[in-house]
Amino acid sequence: MRVVGLSRGRCAVIRGTVGYRSGAPDRDNRPAPISESQANRRVGTVFWKRKANKKDVAEAGTASTAAEEAGEETAADGGETTGADAESAVAGTGAGSAETGGAGEKPGDAAGTEEAESEDGPGKAVAEDADDSRVQRIESPAVLEVDGEEHSVVTSTWIVQVDEDGVVVVNPGPDAKAVLEAVGDREIYLVACTNGYQPHIAGAVEVAERDESPIAVHPRELRRWRKVHGVEHNPEIEAEGGGTLTIGDFELEILPTPGTAPGSLSYYFADLGVVCSGDTLLAGELGTVGEGYMDYTTQLASVGEVLLALPEDTRVLPSQGEETTVGAESKNFDSWVSGD
Repeated sequence: MRVVGLSRGRCAVIRGTVGYRSGAPDRDNRPAPISESQANRRVGTVFWKRKANKKDVAEAGTASTAAEEAGEETAADGGETTGADAESAVAGTGAGSAETGGAGEKPGDAAGTEEAESEDGPGKAVAEDADDSRVQRIESPAVLEVDGEEHSVVTSTWIVQVDEDGVVVVNPGPDAKAVLEAVGDREIYLVACTNGYQPHIAGAVEVAERDESPIAVHPRELRRWRKVHGVEHNPEIEAEGGGTLTIGDFELEILPTPGTAPGSLSYYFADLGVVCSGDTLLAGELGTVGEGYMDYTTQLASVGEVLLALPEDTRVLPSQGEETTVGAESKNFDSWVSGD
């Protein structure tokens, strides 16, 4: 299924599912109505149903067990306990479970920002901001092959929490285990790749398989994708820039930022003030591929016309190195133009 230039007028949310309309909108620029039967047949629509949260499943099981115990007590007492009493027992059990969990716990605490290193892998989890547990970075050593030469790099995977239950994983590198450990019990709504270079997609299939999450890659990057994952693991979303993905009540903008690759994308989380720029824009410099630029002029245009057009306080999360801001990098742009 190919999603081309998704605009706000072509995006539809279907009762708690994430839906993208591939057909043309009507004359009022509203998405054509999507019936439930159409959605379930995946006709003209790419969508994902949010699965039951693991905590909800556990609580439901606790409530069911409590109900059964209440029923057994009723029988043992000769029917003296009424149905209302049994319901009270269930309600009390639910409240007790919530208290046991701890009112002060934040979503994603189970993932922990301090589980620094995977036992079997080199991935390292880093909390980017002590006051913002919504963004985590996993750094992993990787190998990038360019024109037959191998280059050792350290690549960053970004885990961005979009609501209390789930996350978007951007550029899952080679250490999928470290990524999944950092995600913890949260649901992975989407695996988003900024381009098809091996360090950015190596762990995509393994990370996505856990929650049957969709993978987004630009169609011009499919050749690189297939060299790593073969034709049997095609991404569910062939996403081109200029569109918006809706995940429940959250919108994720896809920005076209070619230069390091023809299909390079950036992912803008406007509500969080965060953009994942891939290797298009790093802290203090333009990203390179290997030891050089693939298309410097196009990359410079992507930075100046797209990324630096975002609000100045937008956090820029690159595929390598430390994060930066749009305001900080705007000061460097003239020197990049002049080649200094």
